[in-house]
Amino acid sequence: MPVHRSGKTLAGAALAALALLLPVALSGPATAADAIPERGSAHMGMGVVKHDGQGGKPGGISIQATQTEGVDVSSHQGNVAWSTLWNSGVRWAYVKATEGTYYKNTYFTQQYNGSYNVGMIRGSYHFATPDTTTGAAQADYFVNNGGGWSRDGRTLPGALDIEWNPYGATCYGKTQSGMVAWIRDFVNRYKYRTGRDPVIYTATSWWKQCTGNYSGFGATNPLWVARYATTVGELPAGWPYYTMWQYTSSGPTVGDHNHFNGDLSRVQALANG
Repeated sequence: MPVHRSGKTLAGAALAALALLLPVALSGPATAADAIPERGSAHMGMGVVKHDGQGGKPGGISIQATQTEGVDVSSHQGNVAWSTLWNSGVRWAYVKATEGTYYKNTYFTQQYNGSYNVGMIRGSYHFATPDTTTGAAQADYFVNNGGGWSRDGRTLPGALDIEWNPYGATCYGKTQSGMVAWIRDFVNRYKYRTGRDPVIYTATSWWKQCTGNYSGFGATNPLWVARYATTVGELPAGWPYYTMWQYTSSGPTVGDHNHFNGDLSRVQALANG
């Protein structure tokens, strides 16, 4: 009898433990999925699939008669085989240089110089963290660490990557007017330092939520829009057309893939200012 009672007790305990574990098994590793990434690990488009979704098969569009293929890369890609990308038809590239005022891409030299050496027109981008320092401070950090520009026909203006916050609140704790002011602080400082208006990379849904769909940058800053779908869809207010479109994060070759809205001469024109 004591053995029988002990067996029932053990069995009951096992069932209770299983009942506690079952919701976790059914829902998957929620803590891993929702984990905050390490500072510095952010990259272009990391919030696009999560927030906007993945619509349709990549590449099935023709906004212009000619689109010029490009990629964007960060430390996640490590040392990039640029000759392979060139041979696949990629003609321009953007390389992550900095984030906030605390991170520099450790693969920047290989990626930035390597793309140039195979013949690509290339530029660099900055991942914005408006909750850490001012726009001007981040523009300075960017320019001082690879974000510059020169009129050599091969260097694109720097790009401001402003999108979902991977480390916390979507809009970085800013009001819509506060976010607009931060972006203006960055772009004004970048132009002061380099003589160029930087490209603004964003997604329409984020722009609506976090800037109130502000239209004041469309006349000066080229638009690089992120939407992973077969059509580019609605653009943020103020831009009648896009300059670049990041259409997939899962291209046939390394990095995110992008269409430049025009032929190679238009890419060169942007580089020349």
